[in-house]
Amino acid sequence: MINRKSLELWVGLFVAAGIFALGMLAFKVGNLSTADVTDGYQIRANFDNVGGLKVKAAVTMAGVRVGRVTGIAFDNKKYQAAVTMDIDGKFKIIPNDSSASILTSGLLGDQYIGLEPGGAEEYLREGDAIRTTQSALVLEKLVGQVIFNKANEPEPAK
Repeated sequence: MINRKSLELWVGLFVAAGIFALGMLAFKVGNLSTADVTDGYQIRANFDNVGGLKVKAAVTMAGVRVGRVTGIAFDNKKYQAAVTMDIDGKFKIIPNDSSASILTSGLLGDQYIGLEPGGAEEYLREGDAIRTTQSALVLEKLVGQVIFNKANEPEPAK
C-alpha cells in the first residue's frame, strides 16, 4: 500500500505539471513567445491609422507568419504611425516593392499585418521601408459614413 507521503508527492507533481501546461498554453494562445523570429531583419512601414494593431502582432505573407510587429510609434514629421517589424531570416526574398496592409482575423478578431509581394528583383533588407501601405479599417468610421450617406439621400417621391 502507498504511504501518505508518496501520495502527496505524486499529487503535488501532478498539480505542478498541470500549472506548467496551462502556462505554456497561455503563452501559445497569447502569442507571447519571443523565440519565433530567428536570424531576423527589421523593416518598417508608415500607416495613416493602425487601429487596434499591437506589438507582437503577426506579420504574414500568403497566410504564413513571416515575422512579428516589434514597435509602434508616432512619426512627428509625417503625422503617421511608424510600425517596425522583425522578419524571420528564412524569408530573405521579399521583393522591396511589396505592400503592407493591416488586416483583421475574423469579424472582430486581432489585427495583423499582411504583406503582398511585389515584382521587383531587389529584396527587402535590414532597415528598409515598405512604401505602399493600407491602413486599418475603422468600424466606427464606416458606420459613420453609412449613416451620413443615408441622411443625405433624397426622400422618395410619394
